[in-house]
Amino acid sequence: MAKQLTLEELQQEATAFRRGLDAVMLSTTSTEGIPDASYAPCFLDGGGKCLVLVSRLAQHTKNLLTHPVASLMWIEEKNSNRNVFARRRLILQCSAENIERDSEEWSGILGQMEEQLGNTVRLLASLPDFMLFRFDAVRGNYIRGFAQAHLVSGNDLVVAERRTR
Repeated sequence: MAKQLTLEELQQEATAFRRGLDAVMLSTTSTEGIPDASYAPCFLDGGGKCLVLVSRLAQHTKNLLTHPVASLMWIEEKNSNRNVFARRRLILQCSAENIERDSEEWSGILGQMEEQLGNTVRLLASLPDFMLFRFDAVRGNYIRGFAQAHLVSGNDLVVAERRTR
């Protein structure tokens, strides 16, 4: 039987898991309440906030502009786990903030994103329809596998307790 991790060890594991992935699934909602699922490459800043560069033409961007909240999910690659039902994942409910295009913050973040995600970032950022969103995590779940769901809070993924229901 595997050793049970402490809450601090779970937090470190969840943080490392998220930092090890360069894309996130987004779930947003239109003003009419219609859900929309999508995907975007992502960058994590030093405070653990997720940032995405997305086109204004995409439905998720339209949704974020009118309803600035989202659920974000990072999920383990299919070939990393032999059982598709037990894939490790992190799901966070977040508020969303649009970073203004002409701000110093925009330039600084894009430079960091380019270092991590490559020069396509510069190309996309030069297109007038691309916008930068930052997500601030409120709460969520880190799921390690069967019967291993843990409540997390904030961008630093504090694990306060193990879920039992």
